[in-house]
Amino acid sequence: MKVEIESVKMKRSYLFLLIVGIIVVAFNLRPALTSVGPLIGLIRDDLELSNWSAGLLTSLPLIAFAIISPLAPRLANRYSYEIALLLGMIFLFIGISVRSISVILLLFTGTLLVGVGIAILNVLLPGFIKDKFPNKVGLMTSIYSTAMGTFAAAASGLSIPLATGMNLGWQVALFVWATPSIIGILIWTYLAKTRTKDTQLEVKAIKSDNNRMWRSPLAWQVACFMGFQSFLFYVTISWLPEILHSSGVSMATAGWMLSFTQFIGLPASFLVPVLAERFKSQRVIVLIVTLSIFIGYGMLLIGGSMAWMIVSTIFIGLGLSGTFALALTLLGLRARTSKHAAELSGMAQSLGYALAAAGPIIIGYLFDITVSWTIPIATILVVSMIVTFFGLAAGRNRYVLEERS
Repeated sequence: MKVEIESVKMKRSYLFLLIVGIIVVAFNLRPALTSVGPLIGLIRDDLELSNWSAGLLTSLPLIAFAIISPLAPRLANRYSYEIALLLGMIFLFIGISVRSISVILLLFTGTLLVGVGIAILNVLLPGFIKDKFPNKVGLMTSIYSTAMGTFAAAASGLSIPLATGMNLGWQVALFVWATPSIIGILIWTYLAKTRTKDTQLEVKAIKSDNNRMWRSPLAWQVACFMGFQSFLFYVTISWLPEILHSSGVSMATAGWMLSFTQFIGLPASFLVPVLAERFKSQRVIVLIVTLSIFIGYGMLLIGGSMAWMIVSTIFIGLGLSGTFALALTLLGLRARTSKHAAELSGMAQSLGYALAAAGPIIIGYLFDITVSWTIPIATILVVSMIVTFFGLAAGRNRYVLEERS
């Protein structure tokens, strides 16, 4: 009896640490990216970069996402989820450290490594949740997407105060966000070492199903929804401060407004996955969140007072957080099993982030050739309509690989 009680306690403590580990992973998924947007002007001027090459700082991680995403499930299959997530943390820490050195080659190399680390974490987390918490996909997705949004917003808001307000420079302002990765490395090292058969939480094999996922129309719809909403998200964290600055807002205020955009979206990050899980079809939710993005950027295109811009950022924040949280939830809802969820996650994030990677570069290039934000914002509005189209298709009550049934 004593042995059984100790075993139950161990399972409970392990389960608690898993939840803590998931939250810490979420803390690491965005700060290394969202901290760049407010600083992009400083980095550009310090290293004498063009706007399109500065946009590459945001696009490079997405290119890494596209390349690494299909490989991440194999990494978990060969070792375990715990070890694979630990490796993701290590890559992320190295990338942030290298990127913080004021040398162009190291800046871009470190940025690429940041993308590799986040890609592993991004892809494996939905499958991990589907496997460990199959009946709580919506709730667990709400928890980690909200945690992710909180740290993402904090990184955006603190970047300029750290860099200029405290005179630490953009290098230290970027390096600060290595701290959550250090904590993640410690936690997942412990989880990897203490993972035993007694936990009864063994990882199921994740194997390719003869590339059937890539032939699934629904999987492509989920992937395109993921991709184009990510296009909008990364364009926003890269260029929204510059767009606001061009309207007369100081860069420090613009950075805080980007942070505000993400903080205001936290309720959507939490509520959307919970609501999505309660309905068989998520098409109504798609319409609400994508319309919010369209209204927000439409208001920025028209232009107006400071109050007008604040209202526009509220719409943008709610819409972007809602679409992102919904995209993560669909990776679990559109899959029947954790294996299919991992495969769908790898496929959707590979294709999706390949689309998203073009966003900051395209918008930066359009500004370079027009010297105006009118055409770039109009392009963003068109993309928001594309997001709506694929969201309505992906939101139907279907499962990947079962479209004919």
